[in-house]
Amino acid sequence: MQRYRVSIPAFRWFAFTAFLSMILIVLSGAAVRLTGSGLGCPDWPTCFHNRVTGSWSIHPLIEYTNRVITVVLVCVTIVTFLAALARSPRRRDLVVFSGLLVLGVVADAVLGAFVVYSKLNPWLVSLHLLLSLSMVVIGAILYHRSKYVYGPGARANVRDLHFRTLARLLWIPFVILLATGTLTTGSGPHAGASQGQLIARRLPIALANAAWIHSVAAVLFLGLVTGLLFAIWSTSAPVALQLGVRRLVVLTLLQGLIGVTQYFTHLPALLVELHVAGATSLAIGVTQFHLRQSARDREPGTKRIRTT
Repeated sequence: MQRYRVSIPAFRWFAFTAFLSMILIVLSGAAVRLTGSGLGCPDWPTCFHNRVTGSWSIHPLIEYTNRVITVVLVCVTIVTFLAALARSPRRRDLVVFSGLLVLGVVADAVLGAFVVYSKLNPWLVSLHLLLSLSMVVIGAILYHRSKYVYGPGARANVRDLHFRTLARLLWIPFVILLATGTLTTGSGPHAGASQGQLIARRLPIALANAAWIHSVAAVLFLGLVTGLLFAIWSTSAPVALQLGVRRLVVLTLLQGLIGVTQYFTHLPALLVELHVAGATSLAIGVTQFHLRQSARDREPGTKRIRTT
């Protein structure tokens, strides 16, 4: 049994791979919808009439490639979960979070089947995206925890009690921002089907109204993180917090710029994909800012190698 043990540094790379896999799920899923390939394979898990693949046209190929990617990512998360069990020493939190990734990917795949059979129901498509982003957050937490010591007796010095509270509360406007973003997407022209996108079932709200609601949520979030930036820098808070909140401000500004540009250019697919990538980056940024509120010791073998 000794030879099957996974070292602490090795598990860090398993966690990192799983984390990247969660990001890939979001981006590949968005690419399917934005290329109009959501119904490229009308059956699930096969593509068309019990056949593994449909025709060799572009939309079935894109949709089924996304399904193959999902299968590969399920395997990646399962291997990561097994690595967490074999890690020496084993840590319960790493087993739990890697297990959550397995459950999340499987749930996402099953939800994808409902999306196909509902002919791209916009509510289910929105839930599909939110679930995928939730897994990105879990993947970021798993990777972070794989590098730092957690558990009874582990050092966890809170850098600032007030900022820790604000970091926790920041999740509320961020979730609202994501929810209103999916509302906008669900009322826009990119239904995910290759034909009849303009008459495909959309959410019962005008795109202009949904975009206005989302923009209000975005301005509110930007104002909050900008206020945090000034508060943290004016109090000479630790560098980790300064870097974290500065990253949040930059990401939010870039997201806002992309969002405004895509709206006034009538939502070109490439800009929408970039906006989804920005939302993913922002989810990672909020997660990391939350995790940086406590100073912890690095796990042996995971310290950054500094070169001169």
